[in-house]
Amino acid sequence: MKSSLLLVALLAAPPAAQAHDYPTSGRVEYVLECMQKHEGKYEYLYKCSCVIDHIAKQMSYDEYVTMSTALRNQTMAGERGALFRDPVPVKDMASKYKALQASASKACYVTP
Repeated sequence: MKSSLLLVALLAAPPAAQAHDYPTSGRVEYVLECMQKHEGKYEYLYKCSCVIDHIAKQMSYDEYVTMSTALRNQTMAGERGALFRDPVPVKDMASKYKALQASASKACYVTP
């Protein structure tokens, strides 16, 4: 009796969140930016979704936010930009993310 109650409780429980689960809004933001870079072509909806799925398999959402921010802001001018351009750890994070994104893009047939 106890084992059947335990089984029912386990089956009724919501599934645990997957490691590296990204919020929907984060995935949508990535896909929209990616599509915009490719003239808004509809085919890139699937390709860009594939890229963010590949990235999500490789790093947590917090790592993704940190690394993508490091890469995105390296071209910022002035003192604020120096925070992203000068420190070696930030440069390393940006380089790692750029390489991962390139690999995912290649796997999903997204042109540079």
